[in-house]
Amino acid sequence: MANDDKIKAIVITVSDTRNEGNDISGVTLVGLLLAFGAEIIDKIIVSDDFEDLRNTLYSLTEREDVNLIITTGGTGFAPRDNTPEATRAVIEKEANGLAEAMRLDTLKNTPMAMLSRGICGIRNQTLIINLPGSPKGVSECFDVIKDVLPHAVSLLGGNANH
Repeated sequence: MANDDKIKAIVITVSDTRNEGNDISGVTLVGLLLAFGAEIIDKIIVSDDFEDLRNTLYSLTEREDVNLIITTGGTGFAPRDNTPEATRAVIEKEANGLAEAMRLDTLKNTPMAMLSRGICGIRNQTLIINLPGSPKGVSECFDVIKDVLPHAVSLLGGNANH
């Protein structure tokens, strides 16, 4: 991967109850991205509040030093699970195939995968991916999509050579 195609990621844990001391899913995701060769620009925790999350996603997609935002949490059926809605309010294009592939593949491991409402999409030159809130879900879903991330980021950066 060329230097200008390097994955430059921000990890967002979406939770009303997580903090730096108990954010296992966020830490798991950072570890997976680092092992994959990504640069971690930031790791933050945002409440489940729709407006806070939407505003955070919007402002982060305005940054030129970021091309991947991965959220963990807030994708289920609970009343405060607002991650897909906040993501949809920000993106310009959906990337349905990523979300569909994650649900389909992880359904082999747990029937709970069909309860994930996570979406993926693009705003500016940034790919946003919603992952579940559990460390196991984060690991399994990341494993499904990791091989296409370099190509996706390259395309978003304007590299049309396949």
